[in-house]
Amino acid sequence: MSARIRIAPSLLSADFARLADEIAAVEAAGADLLHLDLMDGHFVPNLTFGPPVVAALAAVATVPLDAHLMVTDPDPLVTALADAGVQRIAVHVETCRHLHRTLAGIRDAGMEAGVALNPASPLTSLDEILGNIDFVLIMSVNPGFGGQAFIPSALNKIRRLRRLIGEQKIDISVDGGVDPETAGPLAAAGAATLIAGSAIFGSDDRERALTELRRAAQRGNES
Repeated sequence: MSARIRIAPSLLSADFARLADEIAAVEAAGADLLHLDLMDGHFVPNLTFGPPVVAALAAVATVPLDAHLMVTDPDPLVTALADAGVQRIAVHVETCRHLHRTLAGIRDAGMEAGVALNPASPLTSLDEILGNIDFVLIMSVNPGFGGQAFIPSALNKIRRLRRLIGEQKIDISVDGGVDPETAGPLAAAGAATLIAGSAIFGSDDRERALTELRRAAQRGNES
């Protein structure tokens, strides 16, 4: 039997004035994780939030928090995010001077460690650290903005990553342009965690949107 696909609503697309209500709505709809995009205005153009806001979100969330660090220097944030209540952190290859050390620091802080790969970042970036990660975050859009169009080449990248991982227990997550149309092909390619923003929070009915996304993903996973 195929494994259940996990759905992680991305709070970047939520109503920031009603975050507690937004979290409650997607949790009630069956969200498996909550995805947090931390941006510093340097690695990507936008600026979002930091550990104090994350701690406030953790106080009302009942599912794990999944943080994606789009920042030029992720290391100083690791301990603060662990203390704030984050369970998973993904860092970009391009931002880590000593990637192995950064990943070890994330794990030492009691969190799952992941590497995020931009659309143009090669899978060869993972060659020496596959044994030190819990998940890979494949970006199917360029990072920094919500609501972008899906980049189709991500599907082949996920297929190649699935072969590279082999029997290792490494989760493949994907972020960018995830909706009911792309969810099935992404799951069929090997993605196990789908991060979706506007496809969920852009709908008036959060529960229906998340349910449709999960059904599409499961169909792809079972095909």
